[in-house]
Amino acid sequence: MRSKALSGKWFLALGASSGFGAATCRRMAKAGMNIFGVHLDRKTSMPAVEELIGELKAEGVQVHFFNVNAADPDKRAEVLDEFREIVGQSTKIRVLMHTLAYGTLRPFLDEAGQINQSQMEMTTNVMAHSLVYWVQDIVERDMFEKNSRVYAMTSSGGTRVMPTYGAVSAAKAALESHCRQLAMELAPLGITVNAIRAGVTDTPALRKIPGHEVMLETAISRNPSGRLTNPQDVAEAIALLSEPGTYWMTGNTLGVDGGEDIVA
Repeated sequence: MRSKALSGKWFLALGASSGFGAATCRRMAKAGMNIFGVHLDRKTSMPAVEELIGELKAEGVQVHFFNVNAADPDKRAEVLDEFREIVGQSTKIRVLMHTLAYGTLRPFLDEAGQINQSQMEMTTNVMAHSLVYWVQDIVERDMFEKNSRVYAMTSSGGTRVMPTYGAVSAAKAALESHCRQLAMELAPLGITVNAIRAGVTDTPALRKIPGHEVMLETAISRNPSGRLTNPQDVAEAIALLSEPGTYWMTGNTLGVDGGEDIVA
């Protein structure tokens, strides 16, 4: 599992404590990468986070987790400053993963509880715009390695509609657009940016969507591979795509879904 190209390098995961983030942290630790994780968890879920940290350290890598709001500009600056203090001036980030999944699930039009402006803006800020702000601050601090990778988790919901998914759908569409723009602007620095479109996956974030049970059943029935996507599928893809030979792949939305999205 150890990778000559990745071993000893640093992986920064935004949304590190569960779902895609946790699975990818595990996979990158097995590849020999040191882990810098940002997450937002309440006291009740911290035992699971501590267990994850223990698993990662057992791989013989350095692990530092920060329980802060990744969409807060002050906290973002604190985390990056702390990274610099921990690793020194010469060490930089090799792979950045954005998998923040926090937003409001409400319809646009509903007298009983439609989404409001602050909820809409919060959703798109956390799930889309925050990627840009993290990249800006990392570049400003000269903290990306040459031939670095940036990945952001999107979904087929960016092009589809569901009763309460409007704000999240808009955020996913914006996130994919941000990846394309960043890919263009970071290309001269040798940094690639791609969105990863996972298939329907039974994660804590998905379980917050009203009607998620139907989504899961439908995904299993339509997926030509006969099962749901799982976080490990995505983690394996990101580990492979983080190798040096993928330097010419950038600006894409890459499906990791077992063929789910191609079935009508």
